[in-house]
Amino acid sequence: MGIDIPASILVVDDDVRLLNALRRTLAYAGYRVTTATTGKDALNQVRHSPPDLVILDRMLPDMDGLEVCVGLRKNNDTIAILMLTARDAILDRVQGLEGGADDYLVKPFAQVELLARIKALLRRRQPPDVQKGLLAFADLELDTATRLARRSGRDIELSTTEYELLALFMRNPGIVLTRTLLLDRIWGRDFEGGPNVLEVYVVHLRTKLEQAGEPRLIQTMRGTGYVLRQLA
Repeated sequence: MGIDIPASILVVDDDVRLLNALRRTLAYAGYRVTTATTGKDALNQVRHSPPDLVILDRMLPDMDGLEVCVGLRKNNDTIAILMLTARDAILDRVQGLEGGADDYLVKPFAQVELLARIKALLRRRQPPDVQKGLLAFADLELDTATRLARRSGRDIELSTTEYELLALFMRNPGIVLTRTLLLDRIWGRDFEGGPNVLEVYVVHLRTKLEQAGEPRLIQTMRGTGYVLRQLA
């Protein structure tokens, strides 16, 4: 049973027709897509819910896309940024890359090229530890090869379900995972178990992960689900 959640992409462009076209294309390709028409809205969205990749137009109504790019990179070094522009001058491309963009695509462009660039960027920005099968968040590590978790120098043995649940959280840190999504991903849509099975397994995980006063990492979002987040 696969437990990966598709990569999330924020598309920032004030051209509503292009914005809607990109949203349809990316959603059809299997990505989770959100949109923004201004730089201020984009920065606010990223601040509260960072995507995996931002497709950013250079010309926005409230601020230069380059300024937005600098702001995005200043606050988050892990997001992949692909800038779109109608400008094809070398200087414009250099400015975009120096401002923190990972790649630059000139309008008009072919959808197949856009999708190829996105795949390459997401693969390139993936943390090396994840590529090696080691997931890490705060002081918690999960070895996907041995299915063994580690925290504060101690090994934590997990059942199959506990492992899959924790792996899903650790592959999506900071993202609120709804009860429906968690039940579907871990137990499947045809699951006929009790309604509180998810809560029971979250309690099991917390018991194993939180010892000797260690801070809670799996936070409850009342009425929604859970999120892997370290509170200040």
